Amino acid sequence: MHATFTGAERPTLRFERRLAHPVQAVWRAITEPSELAHWFPSRVEVDLRVGGAMAFTFEHMPLDAPTAMRGRVTELDPPRLFAFYWGEDHLRFELEPADGGPACRLSFTVALDAREKAARDAAGWHRCLDALADALAGSPAERPHETDTWRGYYAEYAGRGFPTGAPVPEPM
Repeated sequence: MHATFTGAERPTLRFERRLAHPVQAVWRAITEPSELAHWFPSRVEVDLRVGGAMAFTFEHMPLDAPTAMRGRVTELDPPRLFAFYWGEDHLRFELEPADGGPACRLSFTVALDAREKAARDAAGWHRCLDALADALAGSPAERPHETDTWRGYYAEYAGRGFPTGAPVPEPM
């Protein structure tokens, strides 16, 4: 459930999650803007093709950060692989059936543009993936930007030795 961190070439976070939902349902949740709205940290517009433009609008950003960001689709192999730039970070979602049943395994990799973002972003993406699981289960979820839960994850990741130093949100 927790991320792993490697920093040999480019600092990278990797999450592995087993989701009790079929690949097709998870695919819709990670590629359709109306589904992303339930768990992703920004509103998303996407031209779903390799090279397609992406736009991210932040409605609830607790950091001093831009309210909009651009990206582009780098890899697309429905319903198995979706990768794109989210600003300067590269996000990669890989799905595969799990256990021979309706469940699937999600591998989520984030190649960061800065090492000192590792603990902060691991906490944020951990929280978002929790919200994804809640959304898939049909449970009302806290907004992914909720900071009390995020702070607990941040403390865990910092305690695990993930690099720190990036600005962090103020308590709400």
